Order: sequence, then C-alpha cells, then structure tokens
Amino acid sequence: MLKKELKQFREFRKTFKFNEIKTTEKNGAHFFGAEMVQTKEGELVSSGKGFINVGYKAKGLSRTLSNLYPYEFRFKGKNCASIEAVFQGIKFPNRKEQNLILKMSGMDCYYSKFNSDYDWRETGIVFWQGKPIDRHSKEYADFVDELYISAIQNPLYRKAILNTGDLYIIHSLGNEDAKDTVLSKREYETMLNSLKAFLQSKK
Repeated sequence: MLKKELKQFREFRKTFKFNEIKTTEKNGAHFFGAEMVQTKEGELVSSGKGFINVGYKAKGLSRTLSNLYPYEFRFKGKNCASIEAVFQGIKFPNRKEQNLILKMSGMDCYYSKFNSDYDWRETGIVFWQGKPIDRHSKEYADFVDELYISAIQNPLYRKAILNTGDLYIIHSLGNEDAKDTVLSKREYETMLNSLKAFLQSKK
C-alpha cells in the first residue's frame, strides 16, 4: 500500500498546481486575505472562513494537523511517534540518539533538538540512520514525500487532512528560510495542501 500510494502521489504532484497564497503582515499581526490568522502577540487564530491554521498550541482540527501531534506510523523500518520525531531525529548523526527521538512527540520532541551537539545548518547535511543527506537535494525532497505518505497510513492523520475540506491549510508560525529549517513554511503548506488534494482525488 505504501509503495503504491507513494508512486501515485509523485505522479499526482507532476500535474497538481499548488496555488500558494501568502499571508501578509500589518502592525505586527498576520492576515490571510482580510482574516487575521495570528495576533501581534503571536497568538494563533485556529481557523476562519477560508483557512485552517496549523499549530500544536492551536485548537481543534488545526492542532491535530501539527507535525508534533502523536500519530504513530512506520517509516523506513522504524516506528515513529510523530512526524516531528523524524524532522528532529535527522538532526542527530548518532543512530542511537536518533532512535530515541523517533519515540517522541509534542513539545518534548521539538525541544530535543537542543540536545544535539551537531548543527546541521552549518553544513546543510542531515542524517537518517547514520547516512548523510543534503537537506537541499532531490534525495531529501523524496525523503520528505515518503515521510508524509508513511504518516497518512495512520487513518486518523489521513482523516484529519481530509476533514479540512475546502479550507486552505496555512502555518503562520512557519520559518521561511530553508537554510534555517528542515521544513520551511512554504514546503509545509505545499505538502499539506497537496496531500489533501491527492486524498480527495482518491475518494
């Protein structure tokens, strides 16, 4: 199922046109069109008429879409407790340390990055089970594709994505700089909206 769906997703992405809609900033607050998505104090607005704003500290469906949410799935032979576990784990060159991170979710998982002696941003290299991967390579993009397709094998995560319906999925807290994050705001929004369109096409 996984290999078949991964192949289908990659074929789907070849023709799917993602219409990126950027949020704007005014007086410290962030907006999606005319709708506020983040206050100037940094508080998230979980959803509106046209959007759902992903965030672990948000409410309802937007929280369950977060990479930090505890969805268990199997990825490349490893049991993972969340999507975030993989994104934090790849910052650890040591396999034993990485395997410990893979069992984590939530904010504990997010803050685990500060326990690594290795700063991937200095080299652009991350690791999977001891193997180096260039974060800016096609190999890494393929790695991320497989990660999310593996994650949607969890029926609850799959349903969370489908439950967004016609809403545009955004992540107002996301980092824009791909050199500073293993998944930029644009990459994240593109992935979630592409996954939703892909799953809707299969119904």
